[in-house]
Amino acid sequence: MLILTGGFMLVEVAGAVFTGSLALAADAGHMLTDVGGLALALFAVWIAARPPTPAKTFGYYRVEILAALVNALLLLAVAGWILVESYQRILAPPEVLGGPMMVIAALGLGVNVLGAWLLHPGATASLNVRAAYLEVLSDALSSIGVLAAAGVVTWTGWNVVDPLVSAAIAIFIVPRTWRLLAQAVNVLLEGTPAHLKLDEIEEAMTQVPGVRRVHDLHVWTLTSGREAMSAHVVVDHLGESERLLEELHAVLHARFGIDHTTIQLEKEPSVVLRFKGPSS
Repeated sequence: MLILTGGFMLVEVAGAVFTGSLALAADAGHMLTDVGGLALALFAVWIAARPPTPAKTFGYYRVEILAALVNALLLLAVAGWILVESYQRILAPPEVLGGPMMVIAALGLGVNVLGAWLLHPGATASLNVRAAYLEVLSDALSSIGVLAAAGVVTWTGWNVVDPLVSAAIAIFIVPRTWRLLAQAVNVLLEGTPAHLKLDEIEEAMTQVPGVRRVHDLHVWTLTSGREAMSAHVVVDHLGESERLLEELHAVLHARFGIDHTTIQLEKEPSVVLRFKGPSS
């Protein structure tokens, strides 16, 4: 799927240069979001297999996040360029070869339909596959827009439709890319993952028998789909530490999918009351 999408993205870039169509370039930028997402998913699988070292005790998980950050910045730059170029072409529309543009757009739609057909069987079983499937469907809508623009250019000669469709595609790219950028920055800042709530985690931990309260609770993301947590847990009896740790780890894994945990068990500090007798 990555080879199919990436290969046709290059075809669209070449087609945009040949036909003078900005819409084809915008559609190629849209495909670049899919290529980036698929490449990052494969890269994450490869990099996760590398063992940690004394210098990098967590391994190379964060490399995926850094790559996502670079990818998001690149896509925002591409979308910005398309919007600026669209504005200039609306003011002075250049000639566009509508016939070749239509052929390439039709091929792009065919590639997206084929990709959707390949991904559809696994879309219900895997969230990652479903996300890729929905991305390909959105690409198909973009290709339909380019195909419609090519038809208008071919049959009416109204070239301004090309930058109008290009701007629409660029605007469609920006929110998705901005979410990717925000997620990458949040991971690098070790922010709490958006799908996890600290109060819910704390409540679940305090429901374990023998746990009084939780403090200094921190949850962050190591890489996509892999969260880490650290906390101080005040308990009734430190002698039950083995049972308490096992149950806490089980709760965190079952309810929140957190597997990397660092938990420090503590005893409630004793309160010593001092009375000062009457002065003589």
